[in-house]
Amino acid sequence: MTPDHNDLWFLPLGGTGEIGMNLNLYGHDGQWLMVDCGVTFPRPGRVIADGTVHGRGEPPVQMADPAFIADRREQLAGLIITHAHEDHIGAVPYLWPLLQCPVYTSRFTAEILRRKLAEFDLLHRVPIHVVDVDERRTIGPFEVQWLALTHSIPDPNALMIRTPAGRIFHSGDWKLDEEPLVGHGYTPGTFKALAEEGVTAMVCDSTNATVAGHSMSESALEKGLLAATEDAPGRVIVACFGSNIARLHTLANVARATGRYMGLLGRSLVNMCGAAKAAGVWNADDHLIPPAHLGYLPREEVLAVATGSQGEPRTALRRMAMGSHPDVELEPGDRVIFSARAIPGNEDAIEALITSLKERGVEVITAEDADLPIHASGHPARDELRAMYQWVQPTIAIPVHGEAEHMEAHAGLARECGVPRALLGRNGDLFMIRPVPGMRRQVVETGRLGWEKGALVRVV
Repeated sequence: MTPDHNDLWFLPLGGTGEIGMNLNLYGHDGQWLMVDCGVTFPRPGRVIADGTVHGRGEPPVQMADPAFIADRREQLAGLIITHAHEDHIGAVPYLWPLLQCPVYTSRFTAEILRRKLAEFDLLHRVPIHVVDVDERRTIGPFEVQWLALTHSIPDPNALMIRTPAGRIFHSGDWKLDEEPLVGHGYTPGTFKALAEEGVTAMVCDSTNATVAGHSMSESALEKGLLAATEDAPGRVIVACFGSNIARLHTLANVARATGRYMGLLGRSLVNMCGAAKAAGVWNADDHLIPPAHLGYLPREEVLAVATGSQGEPRTALRRMAMGSHPDVELEPGDRVIFSARAIPGNEDAIEALITSLKERGVEVITAEDADLPIHASGHPARDELRAMYQWVQPTIAIPVHGEAEHMEAHAGLARECGVPRALLGRNGDLFMIRPVPGMRRQVVETGRLGWEKGALVRVV
């Protein structure tokens, strides 16, 4: 199955019909362009092919089955990573040996990728091309332009993919944040200009398509995080996504305002901070205390940011809840603030973690029960989706990055915005954008691959 010069195809292998594990292919004139290559984690109790039940210990990393494109490696022109979240970048070290293609991404994302590749002894094998906002690159038969958007991580990019057969706007993960605090912002005129040249299809994030209104700006959270911190009698531990550098800057402001020292607990947090410094998106005024020093400070002078907001095993917060963290031992009167919401599927793990914390006499504040906002989503709510459709005005809407209810709500909204056609599908479906818009169902049988004890296993 190879597209000719008249064809423009979209083939998702992961991330369509689910949230996470994104891997997308665009086909034209005998070649393919891959966009994103991410991972996910299995839900507790999921059974894999060898009969193992997950839920005990650390789950394996899982990613989309790359067999379709690995078998056509000579047709793969390149891989673009839109941003550095694990569900978009995490599978690259595992799958690149099967793909053997150049990688294109922004400076911050490249910093994260290099650290991952070094762990796999791939750093000097993978050709990484750093691309600036608004830059255009010719990758095989595709001309790709990087467009600035905002998300919950520095420097995410949407893509305008141009071919003689048609033009596709690929949104990646995004929101419309007027004050993102860190990294580039966005300009409505960028997207209105796309409508003037004509957009054949818009492949777009559906995560919050069921949520009314507009997502909250990162800049609006400081007041709530300050209120949740300032009256704490003991240590304050904030659990959030380590990739949200803007949230870390806000917490550094809170630490200064409350006379506390801030430190990071968790390898991924420390790694993100290092990448942010290397990429020039870390505020030099935000000084951090080494983790090993936090346990020696008076409790009322500690504000630690920890990994583990989703209840993951072996993360810093889970280890503190179990009393096994090497640097910090929680005591009654300490406070844990969850500056994050549950990713679907993680609810039980988070509830178990909260129970363990409370059993140690620790006060817990979640985003749901805080008096003021302490978390902001990184994805567009319905008003933001409407704005983007009004700006871009595509002929075809293709909702992705969501479960069925999210994508169906997204498709309905696109039609309300005057988009003539919306195509709904799932991983393995071939979307034929040109010459005749339509969809062939399940031309590729997709599966999830897991990485457990160094071996690939198929999840069923």
